[in-house]
Amino acid sequence: MRLLDIYAKMKGDLEVIEDRLARSVSSEHALLTETSTHLLKAGGKRIRPVFVLLSGKFGHYDLSTLERVAVPLELIHMASLVHDDVIDDAATRRGQLTVKAKWDNRIAMYTGDYIHGKALTIVTELQNPLIHQILAKAMVQMCIGEMEQIRDFFNTEQSIRHYLLRIRRKTALLLAISCQLGAVAAGADPATYNRLYRFGYNVGMAFQIGDDLLDLLGTEKQIGKPPGSDIRQGNITLPVLLALQDSNVKDALLSEIHHIHAEGGAGDTRAALKLIRKSEGIKIAEGMVSRYISKAIHALEGLPAITAKKNLTDIAHFVAKRNY
Repeated sequence: MRLLDIYAKMKGDLEVIEDRLARSVSSEHALLTETSTHLLKAGGKRIRPVFVLLSGKFGHYDLSTLERVAVPLELIHMASLVHDDVIDDAATRRGQLTVKAKWDNRIAMYTGDYIHGKALTIVTELQNPLIHQILAKAMVQMCIGEMEQIRDFFNTEQSIRHYLLRIRRKTALLLAISCQLGAVAAGADPATYNRLYRFGYNVGMAFQIGDDLLDLLGTEKQIGKPPGSDIRQGNITLPVLLALQDSNVKDALLSEIHHIHAEGGAGDTRAALKLIRKSEGIKIAEGMVSRYISKAIHALEGLPAITAKKNLTDIAHFVAKRNY
């Protein structure tokens, strides 16, 4: 089944989530409402709410409960994007001006903080302490991942293992707990929500590596920002690290990265992109995406053969092949 077909079948419930997202960031402060809804209006895949809702099918499905998990998780994701754009000095996201570009860094930082606060306000409507514990630990890990990324800007000597640990914290963990918490909120047993956690984790790892590849291989129209933005911002991603292990391009690529760094991130990335694209790094990274997706699908084995299981499998296949 195509991704759009899955979303179409969930349309009614996703509209409830979308409405709650909009209401949750509304404020008596006009500017805060405008900045908070800016990214929301730009759209997005809403993959985290989708994972919450599908995972809730493995227990007692109650939308009024699940929305109190799905909405906070999407808000936390949105807040991290607003903060990321300040750190990365990014002008566009999803083809639109970022909050920091349309307003300024200070407004963006407080907007992100406000969205985080609203997320926590909603999730406290649920009385299950396990949900609060899982979410709090994940937010701590996300912050550590963000700090590690800042520390490693333009670090071409970082290990692959360290990079994978960082994206686990920054990206994969939130997708993992989206699956886990959907099942927890629906009263599923630990064996079920642990399987769903592993599914979400592996999809999350594949998703981030896929993003790394898109930044290097995609067009501005596809990805909503200029290709090569990661290198320009100093974020040395997996395909670049793998390319640096290719003796055919290593020295020339190091020279290009050092030049971009010396130019304060304003240097031309075209030569670096050309080197990376012809290296073995792209093929190896694509292979890692496939392996993570295989692990994700394997994690679903043993779960009931319901429609939600098929939908999760189809989403995993989409992540493996996506080009936007």
